[in-house]
Amino acid sequence: MGTKNTALALLIPLTALLSWYGVSATGLVPVYLLPHPVTVGEAGLRYVFGIAGQGPYAGRFLGDLGASLTRVLLGFSLAAALGIPLGILSGRLALVNRLVASAIGGLRAVPGICWLPLAMIWFGIGIKTTVFLVAMAAFFPIYQNALTGAQLVAPIYYQAGAMLGVSRLRGVFAILLPMAMPNIITGLRLGMGISWAYLVLGELTGVPDGLGATIMDARMLGQTDIILVGIILIALIGRLCDRLLVALLRLCFKSARRQI
Repeated sequence: MGTKNTALALLIPLTALLSWYGVSATGLVPVYLLPHPVTVGEAGLRYVFGIAGQGPYAGRFLGDLGASLTRVLLGFSLAAALGIPLGILSGRLALVNRLVASAIGGLRAVPGICWLPLAMIWFGIGIKTTVFLVAMAAFFPIYQNALTGAQLVAPIYYQAGAMLGVSRLRGVFAILLPMAMPNIITGLRLGMGISWAYLVLGELTGVPDGLGATIMDARMLGQTDIILVGIILIALIGRLCDRLLVALLRLCFKSARRQI
């Protein structure tokens, strides 16, 4: 069963790679628009495993990865630390919901690109701007899913817990969080994916390192192969972060083990 699932998961990437080979072999698309897969692979190897000085981007990967991961994890952690408690409170307390629902709904409608100029004025060019953008973007799905999960917990479960002597505080951890966990997990995974998208937006502002900064720099130099390398690496790292997040949730919460 595991082999079958793996084969299905690889079907679309392999089909895309074969199609890429086919298009490159025909020469229908100029190489400056879509380099050959072998060319992109060689550029990726230099970028990841090369030695500094062998080329414009040789050996930069580890430094860029460290910078990008730091920004994503800081922004995502901030979004989770604010979004989960506020979402649960909004889902269970009508007063909190009335206070924050309209404001958060309005802010959610603002495109992320609109926050970029303001963030640059507030924080300048650097890690603070990127962390702010990542946190803003990841907050909304985390908050909304936590709110929905909390609202779906029927009052009868609290009544049953009270009959068994479960206090309100203990009920949060014994009843509310386990039952809201499927929605919380969904929000966290969505937030993690969005974090990587907004990371690139933040790194397009002129920071000296990071995967998004490398993509922007390669665009300025017309190196499409490096742009594609950056896109592929972000996709792979984003997928890996998602799996690590799932593993961490399973490790920390028994209720998550039943849901994932």
